[in-house]
Amino acid sequence: MSGRPAHQVTTRNFGAAYPMVAEPGLGHRGVLIGDDLLGGSFVFDPFELYAQGVLSNPNMIVFGQIGRGKSAFVKTYLWRQAVFGRRAWVVDPKGEYGALAAAWGATPVALRPGGTVRLNPLERGSDSDASWTGGPDHRSDDAAEVWQADHRQVDLLASLAATSLGRPLQPRERVAIDLALGTVGRGPVAPTLPVVVDALLDPRAEAAAAVRTDRTTLLEDGRDVALELRRLVHGDLRGMFDGPTTPGLDLDGPLVVLDLSALYNSAALGILMVCATAWLQAALARQVRGSGSALGSEGEPEPRPGPSSGSSPVLVVVDEAWAVLADLNIARWLQASWKLSRAYGVANVAVLHRLSDPQSVGSAGSEQVGLASGLLSDSETRVVYAQPAGEVAAASELLSLSPTEADLLPRLRRGVALWKVGNRAFLVQHRLSPMERALVDTDAAMIRR
Repeated sequence: MSGRPAHQVTTRNFGAAYPMVAEPGLGHRGVLIGDDLLGGSFVFDPFELYAQGVLSNPNMIVFGQIGRGKSAFVKTYLWRQAVFGRRAWVVDPKGEYGALAAAWGATPVALRPGGTVRLNPLERGSDSDASWTGGPDHRSDDAAEVWQADHRQVDLLASLAATSLGRPLQPRERVAIDLALGTVGRGPVAPTLPVVVDALLDPRAEAAAAVRTDRTTLLEDGRDVALELRRLVHGDLRGMFDGPTTPGLDLDGPLVVLDLSALYNSAALGILMVCATAWLQAALARQVRGSGSALGSEGEPEPRPGPSSGSSPVLVVVDEAWAVLADLNIARWLQASWKLSRAYGVANVAVLHRLSDPQSVGSAGSEQVGLASGLLSDSETRVVYAQPAGEVAAASELLSLSPTEADLLPRLRRGVALWKVGNRAFLVQHRLSPMERALVDTDAAMIRR
């Protein structure tokens, strides 16, 4: 037998001969990620797969220990998507996307306390939100858009206030926020946090009358909320979200990076990330509506967002997403935002360290854990780099891993990830070009080049 020549076949024939070993892949349309270690190249594109009905949502969650290659994958994934005309917006808590921005010719939007760049998280998603007055000449869908915009603003302010207070809001506090927004939010210009705080601290008599109370009582109802939101206006977090958006920000380029690294070690990082994400969401909604993309009755795009939908799809990356999931009120808001962004042709990417992160944000069976797990359910693509042995049990439960897949997780070498795309699994070696290797190098401080 040793003298017999080896039998040679193509990968296509090999897949037919050994169907349980050679995975046929996800097609050839999209971004080349690297090598499928069970045969062939691995190509992935969430918009293509969503348009084909292979995925029910284009969202992705990336897990990985430090130094295993998850950051290199995310950055090169965005870089390669640019070839197809895709754009990327990144919430960057650690300031690690500067080199990628420079390669793209973009300048990160650096947010600093007391800085000169401001983003208004209460901006609306379309011009009709600002112009609607409730008159008979306006269409019912305009009225619906206004209601949705007001609802999102109330939810955002309630989440920020509850997080700062460290407790759920009482009904009268949420009503105070709603009435304050009603007082300042119906004009031609989007409200800002300072005017909302002023409206809470100085409520109008007609606002109080709307809930059958007086100004003094309404002031007391919203006072704690106002004092906490005031932190973003006059306190230690001022100078980032306390006014109209700074004019001249370039949002039309291939990459927009919101650099929050000045407060990476702050307990307020989650609050800042939610404000930044809210602003991104409103800006994306305006761009999509400005492009003329049609939305269905459920807020879903028509046709499904993809390469031929008529608008440029966007990837929104929330790095260090644990800072958002760690707070119940913010996790509620983010999950709603995750679902809403799908209507705008957006593929969300959340980056986490461990598989247990969604389970460690609260006690077992808590709403907080349920919301974090729900975010995982709303992300049909999961990319898992090497995990410690202690994470295998959590991984097996969350991702429904087979015993073989679970056994592989602690053994994955750098740059190799287990991809779970819908109900299918792939073992993928991410490949870097020499140019990309220099672009994503984070070891300069540790290794002398």
